[in-house]
This record gives sequence, C-alpha cells and structure tokens, in this order.
Amino acid sequence: MVFAVAHRLHKTSKYLKFRVEVFGPDVQTRSGAFSMGYRSNREAEDRLRATAEARGGYFTAREAAGAGYGFSHLCYHVGTGRFERVLHGVYRLRSLPISPHDELVRLSLWSRDQFDRPQAVVSHASALAVHGLTLLLPECVHLSVLPSFRKQPPPGCTLHRRVGTPPDVVPREGFNVTTALRTLLDVAVAPDVAEDEVVRAARMALERGLVSRRALAAELQRMGAPASLMSRLRRVVQASR
Repeated sequence: MVFAVAHRLHKTSKYLKFRVEVFGPDVQTRSGAFSMGYRSNREAEDRLRATAEARGGYFTAREAAGAGYGFSHLCYHVGTGRFERVLHGVYRLRSLPISPHDELVRLSLWSRDQFDRPQAVVSHASALAVHGLTLLLPECVHLSVLPSFRKQPPPGCTLHRRVGTPPDVVPREGFNVTTALRTLLDVAVAPDVAEDEVVRAARMALERGLVSRRALAAELQRMGAPASLMSRLRRVVQASR
C-alpha cells in the first residue's frame, strides 16, 4: 500500500511539472484540469513534426500539447527514445536531422519566456559567423537580450543587454539573428574581434550585397569605434563604389 501511494504521488508530481512546462509558473492560478480530449495519432504526429522540422527537431511542451500530445504521450515517447528531453519544457524529435546551428537553436529556446517566446537574439561574433562573414569560430556564443532579462547564461554563453528594434533582427531556422549591418556595428566596438577581421567582414558584406554602402556610411558617422578602424572602414566603403 505504501508503494502504491508513493507511486501515485510520483505520477502526480510529474504531471504537475508537465503542466508548469506547458502553462508557465502561474499554472496554479488557472482553473480546470488539463485535458487533451479526442486525439488523432496521425494528425498529432504531423502537427508536431511540422513544428519540429522548422527548428532542427526541437519543440516545447506547450507546442506538443497544442499538437495533441499530453503528459502521458510525452512520457511514453521519451521512454521509448523517440523524444529526447533536452531542457526544461524542451524536447527533440530524434528522427529529424540536427541543425548546423544546433547550439544556437537550443539557446534560443533556453531564453524563452513563460509564453514560449524566445528572448535572445544571436549577435556580435556569433552573428558574424551565421552570416558567413568570418572563418573564425567565436570562443563563446554571443546573445543580445533586453535589460529586463533575468536568466543566468549557461557556460560558454555571453549576454549583451540592449534594447533591440525589429529592423535589426532577421529570422533564421530556429533562432533570430542581428542583421548584417547591426552585426558589423556590434563587432566594430567589441573587444574580442580584431580590427582586421572587422574590415574583412565589412568588405565581404558589401561585395555580397548584405549591407548597402549608404547605410554603412551613415552608421559610421555616428558610432564610437576606434579612430583607426573608422578610417579603414571608410576606405572600404569608398572602394565599394
């Protein structure tokens, strides 16, 4: 009997944890039990797969619930190895290929708020690599977040706090990244990116049409980069005419 009670308490605890993953920390203020109702296995699988395919195989508990996967379904598929639980409220469909930017997708999901909205944007040297403007691999992942962001970054991740604007951000598969122009401006004043690398990246961005000469020239007029770098960047802009 003691074992039966303990087993029921364990299942109840796991169920409540799932509800928190789906509804957020204010789950206790929501009324009614979580019920999936009728569920078509094929339709649920198709919906979840479509979500996961757009993000390197990842999906959240909230998205799984929306597709038709309840607590028992998630537990079952994690147990069989079909799903992998990678973060609090984040799972991965193992049958899908891993994204080339797997770490960036994971960190984007790590940064999400209680409504499942990612808060972090890939930026600085990491964004430089995403745009293909450098062959160097950054020593850590750089993310930009709002000043109100409260999560502590995991090892190997550096947070930059600033107020972002929508035109400065572009979507990628599973994460958001700063535009090529915003990225160049960020690395121009970053202490961990060499001046030669910034100049090379600016030249590549202009040649590939990722930034316009007019936009880069205008931004150079009002940024606080070192004088030597400013002079070299202006020459790059002039040479691109």
